[in-house]
Amino acid sequence: MNPLFPIEWAVAWLMVKFHAVLSVFMEPNSGLTWLLSIVGLTVVVRTLIIPLFVRQIRASRAMQTVSPELQAVQKKYKGKTDQDSRQKMAEETMAIYKEAGASPFSSCLPILLQMPIFFGLFRVLFYKLPEAAAGSPFGPLTTELAQSASNSTLLGDVTIADSFLQSGDGGITTKILAGVIIACMSAVTFFTQKELTMKNMPKAALEGPMASTQKMMLYMLPFIYVITGPSMPIGVLIYWLTTNVWTFAQQYIVIRATPTPGSDAEKERHERINAKREKKGLEPLDFTPPKKVSTEPEPEAPIRVQPSKGKGGKKLSDEEKLERARELRAKAAEERRSAQEAAGETPTAPAQGSSALNKGAKKKRKK
Repeated sequence: MNPLFPIEWAVAWLMVKFHAVLSVFMEPNSGLTWLLSIVGLTVVVRTLIIPLFVRQIRASRAMQTVSPELQAVQKKYKGKTDQDSRQKMAEETMAIYKEAGASPFSSCLPILLQMPIFFGLFRVLFYKLPEAAAGSPFGPLTTELAQSASNSTLLGDVTIADSFLQSGDGGITTKILAGVIIACMSAVTFFTQKELTMKNMPKAALEGPMASTQKMMLYMLPFIYVITGPSMPIGVLIYWLTTNVWTFAQQYIVIRATPTPGSDAEKERHERINAKREKKGLEPLDFTPPKKVSTEPEPEAPIRVQPSKGKGGKKLSDEEKLERARELRAKAAEERRSAQEAAGETPTAPAQGSSALNKGAKKKRKK
C-alpha cells in the first residue's frame, strides 16, 4: 500500500477545489488557472503550519544564542573520552538547551512536515495526472479535469507537468521557464537564510563551529535546488517557489517584530521606535540594558604603610618614626601658613597641643 495515498488524495482535492473557485472568473482550461490552484494549495499548507514556523524561528534563535556556552562545554571536556566525562558533557549540554528553551529538532519540524506534501504533489503531477487523463481517475481528479490540466498551457506550449529535463512540446521555452523559477528559488532561499543567520543573531553567536555550519548552509541550500530542480515538473517548482517566498515574508515579519536581543535586527527596531517617537515630539527611549549590580561586597582599599627605614637603609625606631611624623606635620603647617600669607590672609596659629608635643619631644631628646 502506498503510504502517501492520503496526502496525494488531499493534494488533488485542494487543487480541484481551488480550480473550481478560480474558474468562476478565469478560463478553466488555462495553464495559469491550474498554476494558481497550486499556489492556493501552497498557501493553505503554509497557513496550517504557521505555529510550527514561529517555533522554528525561536528554536533557531535559541540555538545560535547558546552557541558560546556549548563551545565552552566542548572545550571543557576536550580530549576526555571516558564514559563519565561523556555523560557529564551530555548532561551539561542538555541543561543549556533546557534553560534557553532550545531544541536541535524544532528547527526541522516545518521542513519535515512539508516533505510528504511535496512528494505527494510530485506524484500527483508526474504519475496520477497522466493516468487520470488516460482514463483512470484518481479521487476528486476526474478524467475531464486531468485532461484539462494536462492540455492547459502557458507561454506557448508549456504545461504544469513539463520539466527542464522533459520539456515536452514547450521545448526551449520550458527550459527557460524552469531555469528562471530555479534561479528565483535559489535567490529567495539565500536571502532567507542570510536574514536569519546574519542579521538576526548577536555577534557572539556568529563564531564557532555552529556558526560555520550555518554559513555553509547559506550556500548549500540554494545549490540543492540547482541539482534537484531540473527533474521537477513546473507545477512542483511553482509550489517550491511559492513556499520559499512565503517563508521569506513570514520570517521578515517575525524578525521585524521580535528580533534576537543583541542583533542588528534589534538595533534597527530600536531606531524605528525612536524615529516614531521623534515625529510625535517625544524623547527617545534608552534601550541600553542595565548593568548587573553585584551583591558581593567591594574589596577594602589597601592600607598604606609608612616606610620603616631611613635614607641610609637603617631601620627606624619607634621614637624616630614619631619624630619624622612630627616633622612632616610641622612642614605641612609651615607650607599652609606661607600660602595664607601669600593670599593676604591671617595665618592660623599652630595648635597648642602640637607645640606642647614638640617641646616634650625636645626635652626627651636632651635627657
